[in-house]
Order: sequence, then C-alpha cells, then structure tokens
Amino acid sequence: MIEFKDVSLVYPNGTQGLKNVNVTINDGEFVVIVGLSGAGKSTLIRSINRLVTPTNGSLLVDDEDILKYRSKNLRKLRTKTGMIFQNYNLVKRSNVLKNVLAGRLGHTGTLRSIFNMYSKKDKSLAYESLKRVNIEEKVYNRADELSGGQQQRVSIARVLTQQPKYILADEPVASLDPPTSHQVMTYLKKINKEDNITTIVNLHFIDMAMEYADRIIGMRAGEVVFDGPASEVTEKTFEEIYGRSIREDDLRGGTES
Repeated sequence: MIEFKDVSLVYPNGTQGLKNVNVTINDGEFVVIVGLSGAGKSTLIRSINRLVTPTNGSLLVDDEDILKYRSKNLRKLRTKTGMIFQNYNLVKRSNVLKNVLAGRLGHTGTLRSIFNMYSKKDKSLAYESLKRVNIEEKVYNRADELSGGQQQRVSIARVLTQQPKYILADEPVASLDPPTSHQVMTYLKKINKEDNITTIVNLHFIDMAMEYADRIIGMRAGEVVFDGPASEVTEKTFEEIYGRSIREDDLRGGTES
C-alpha cells in the first residue's frame, strides 16, 4: 500500500509541485494519473521512489514513511519500485540483455554489475522477461538498433527482471505512435494482472486512460481534483480536471500531459 498524507512539495524556485495530497493506492491496482502539463503528475509519481522529495507531510510505502529514508533505505526502496521513463533510459551502446540485467543491480550490487558477473538465474530471468514482452529475438542487438516501441518493451523487461512490488511509469507512451502505445499499455496491464504488481501510470491520452485504468486520479495545479474508478469517469469529469471543455481531438490524445 502507498499512502500520501497531506503531502506537499515546493521546489527551490518556489514552484508548488504538490499541494496537500491525500491518496491511498492499494496493492494490485492499475492507476492512471491525468492532468495538464505542470499539474503535478510526474512530481507525484517520482515522490514514490524519492526521485523528488516532498517538503511536507508523510508518504508511506508498506507502512514506512519513506520521507525519512537515507542512503541504505533508499536503495532498498528503489529495488522494490521499478521505474519506466518516457525516454526509455537504456544504455544505447549496450545490448538488450545487458540493459535488462541492469534490473538486477539492486540485488547484485554495483561491482558485480560492472564486471557483468550475473548468475545463470539472473540471465534466465532476464530472458524470460524479454519473452513476456515478445522481444527475446533482439536479445543481442544493441539498444540503439531498436525502434522506440521496442526500446520501451526492453525497459519493461528490465523492470520485470528487477522483480518489483510497484511499477511507476512516467509518460511511457508519450513518444510513441497510437498502435505502439496500445501495445505497450497492453503489456503493462497484463503484467499488473498476472503478477499483481501495483502499477501507476502517467498518461496524456484520455481515451487510453479510460481503456486501461482501474482507477483514475486527476490532478490540477498540484492538487488531486478527482479520484475514482474509471467506470465513474464522464466527459464532465475531464472538463473539471482540465478546466475546459474536451474536444474530439483531446479524446484521441491531443491534450497535453
């Protein structure tokens, strides 16, 4: 379980990233966060693994306040919290297998990873993870030889190899075309259901949020303005989140993140 209790974050330049956020995310949920650019979506998701640090409140992960964590505990937190980025975050000159094995870093340690001293079990896990996203045939290709969609599938395989309890995906399909975006979202949803991994995704495609989310959280100016099941979301809900009427092109993915 993840619990935000009166969480606020003010950046050094005075920008309010989060404002009195109170949200509980239950184990196994597939949550999509929506809102305009600057609404606080990325700040919220990056607080969970302390890529950014809230300035007020409590943020509990498995009943522990992670805002009190320092180096050793932060490493432990990030080992059980897998992160998927918009820009894939792969080592372009390394092959796919090495990129996926990087998911074992929190378990094996830096020295062993530098010298590629991974066990047969780790390598087997990495290959099985690639098979789950149907890209095992690229195992020895360099990452920069792959398309954007293929690279994002590799990043999903890396997270699977990490064996996390939580998956955080920060705009994972923003750089992809619609068919590839749906493919990536389908894999994330499938993993969520099969492995019961709590998954939190930032999206700027409204129709995609409606299709894949169990629950939608709407943010505006650092505050949560909607939180409920996807089945309860209406066009009026999105108008309240975005602060304006929703046009047809917004529903197809034209709204900014």
